[in-house]
Amino acid sequence: MSAKFARVCEVLPRFGAVKLVVQVKLLPLPEQAAALGATLRACNRAADHVSRTAFETGVKDRNGLQKLVYADIKATFALSAQPAVRVVKKVVDAYGALAASLQAGRLGGPESKRYRKAIGSPVAFRPDAAQPFDDRCLSWQTDARTVSIWTVDGRMRGIRYTGSPDQLKTLAEHRKGESDLVQRGGKWFLIATCDLPDPDVYEPADWIGVDRGIVNLTTTSDGTDYQGRRLNRYRRWQARKRAELQAKRSRSATRRLARRAKKEQRHATHVNHRISKEIVSVAQRTGRGIAVEELDGIRDRARLRRDQRGTLSSWPFHQLGQHLAYKARRAGVPFMEVDAAHTSQRCPRCGHTERANRPDRDRFSCRRCGLAGPADHVAGVNVRNRARSAWVFVTAPVPAPA
Repeated sequence: MSAKFARVCEVLPRFGAVKLVVQVKLLPLPEQAAALGATLRACNRAADHVSRTAFETGVKDRNGLQKLVYADIKATFALSAQPAVRVVKKVVDAYGALAASLQAGRLGGPESKRYRKAIGSPVAFRPDAAQPFDDRCLSWQTDARTVSIWTVDGRMRGIRYTGSPDQLKTLAEHRKGESDLVQRGGKWFLIATCDLPDPDVYEPADWIGVDRGIVNLTTTSDGTDYQGRRLNRYRRWQARKRAELQAKRSRSATRRLARRAKKEQRHATHVNHRISKEIVSVAQRTGRGIAVEELDGIRDRARLRRDQRGTLSSWPFHQLGQHLAYKARRAGVPFMEVDAAHTSQRCPRCGHTERANRPDRDRFSCRRCGLAGPADHVAGVNVRNRARSAWVFVTAPVPAPA
C-alpha cells in the first residue's frame, strides 16, 4: 500500500479496545487529605532525585535506572516497594516524552532557549505533580464508591469519591491499569484508565467531509458551520482580557492570567467535545463515515497575518481531530484522514485547481466552470470526495496472481 493511503487503514473493521480516561473527584477527610499531600510531595522529591541520577549517569531505561536508585529512594523518602517502582517509571516516561518532543521539534531548534534548557538540565517535577498508582497501591470499591490508597502515613481506606453517572458506570465496568492521583486547585482527583470494547466499523453509505479552519472551526460537506457568532465573540473577548492583563505586568495580573488561561482551555475542550459529538451523531444516524484533513504541522505551514497569529494559537485544533477520531471509534463510525493539499482551491465539479479560485478567505469561485460558494463548504466537499476515492481504493478486492 502506498504511503498516501497508509492512514486509511484506520477505517477498516478491527477488534480490540478503546482506551478512555475517567476522572472522579475524591472527598477525603482532613487527615486523609493531609496524608495524600504528604505522599505527593514525597513521591515528587523522589522523582527529582531519580531524574538527577538519570541525567548525570545517562541511564534512562527502566530496568537500569531502577537498579541504581531503588534501594536509595525507598530508604531516603520512606516509599514502599510499588510506589518506588512507579516513581522510576514516571521519570522514565518523562524522559521518553522529552525525547519525543525534541525529535518532533516542538521545543524549537538547537538555538532555542527552551531547547537548551531541556537538554542542559534534568527533568524537574512540581511538588504536587500527579503520581501514578497501580492496583497494588490503590484499590477501588465501586459499589461503595470508595478507594483504598497507600500513603506515607499508611494505608488510607474508605476515601469517598464522586463523579457523573456515566463516568461512574464506565469506571465500574471497564477500569483497567494505572490510576493517577492529582491535586488541582486544592481539590483531589483520581484519573483512571478504562478499556472499552471496540465495536465493528460498518460499511459507510457515504462520507461527511470535515474542514477545520482558523476562522470557522469546523465546516462539513453538508454545509453545517459549527463556529457561530457567539463563539467568535467569546474568543475575541478573551483575547482583549489577555491583552489587558499582560499590559499590567504585575504579579496579581500574572496569577489572574494563568487562571483565565485554564478557564479558556476548559471552554475550548468543552466546545471541541460538543462539535465532535454532533458530527459523529449525524454520521452514525445517516450511516456515513467521517473524513478530515491531515493537518499535521499546520502552524509551520500556514502563512498568517499578524492579527491572525493569536487566533491560530488560541485554539487546540489537534484536540478537535482527536475527539472526532475516538468518538467515531467508540460509535463504530468509519474515520479517515485525507491529504489536505489544495482542498480550498480545487473545484469539486470540474477539478480545476488554482489560487485564483479563492479570491478571498470566505468565497470560492471557479475560474473555469463558474461554480461558486462558501470556501469552507467547498473544502469540506473536496475532503468528502477524496474519502470516497480512498475508500474505494482500500476496499477493492486484491487481484488474483497471474
